[in-house]
Amino acid sequence: MLDKAVLLLNCFNPDREVFRLTEFSARTGLPKSTVYRLCADLVRLGLLERDAETYRLGGKLFELGSLVPRRHDLRETALPFLQDLFEATRETVHLGVREGHDVIYVERIHGHDALSLPSRIGGRLPLTCTGVGKALLAFSGTELTEEVLAEPLPRLTPHSITDPARLRTAVEQIQVSGLAYEEQEAALGVNCIASPVFDGPTAVAALSVAVPRARFHPAQLAPAVRTAALGLSRVLRSGRDAASATRS
Repeated sequence: MLDKAVLLLNCFNPDREVFRLTEFSARTGLPKSTVYRLCADLVRLGLLERDAETYRLGGKLFELGSLVPRRHDLRETALPFLQDLFEATRETVHLGVREGHDVIYVERIHGHDALSLPSRIGGRLPLTCTGVGKALLAFSGTELTEEVLAEPLPRLTPHSITDPARLRTAVEQIQVSGLAYEEQEAALGVNCIASPVFDGPTAVAALSVAVPRARFHPAQLAPAVRTAALGLSRVLRSGRDAASATRS
C-alpha cells in the first residue's frame, strides 16, 4: 500500500497541483475504489488536503521536507551568504543541489519585482539548462558528465544546449573559471551566472544570480557570486573539520 500511496503523491508536479479521484486513477492505473481509500488515509495523515472533489498536497509534507537534515542544514548555513549576494546585486538568487541529472532548488531570494522563472523551491530542472546545474555538473566527477553527454540533452528554450560537443566545451570552461553561465537556456529573456559550493572534492551545491538579459553584466556579477560561493564553502569545510576534531 505504501508503494501505491507514493504513486499518488508522485502524480503532483509544478504544472499540476490538483487532482480528482478519476484523474488519480487514470494517471496511476489504480482502481478508483483503491484510490478513494488511499486518499482518505492520506488526508487523515495530513499528506493530502481535500477541497470538495479535488485533492492537493498536504502541509505535513512541507513540514517533513523542511526537516531533511542535509538540505535543512545546508540551507540554514547558506542563507546569510544568499542574503549578502541578494543585497549586493538586488537580483534573484538561487541555491541548488544535484539529484541525479537534475538540480533541485533549495532556496530562492528575490525582490518585489520577481522574474518569471521556471525555478521554485523544491522544484527541479535539468542540470544542462541552468547555471546552477551546469556548475554542479562541472564539479561532480567525469563519470556523471559522460552519463549526461550520452543521453539526449533536454531543451527548455530554443537557446538550451543540445549539442554534446558544445556542452562538453562549456563544462571544461566552467572547470577552469569556476563560473557557469546560462543565457536564456531555462527562460527566455533571462541570463544567469553561477558558482559551485564545496565541502570536499566535489560540489555539494551551487548558487547563482539570475538577471534580465538587458542588464546582465557578468564582469560586475561574477565577483559577488564567487565571493558568496567561496565563503559558504569555507564555512561548510570548517564545520566538517570541527566535527571531525570533536569525534577524534
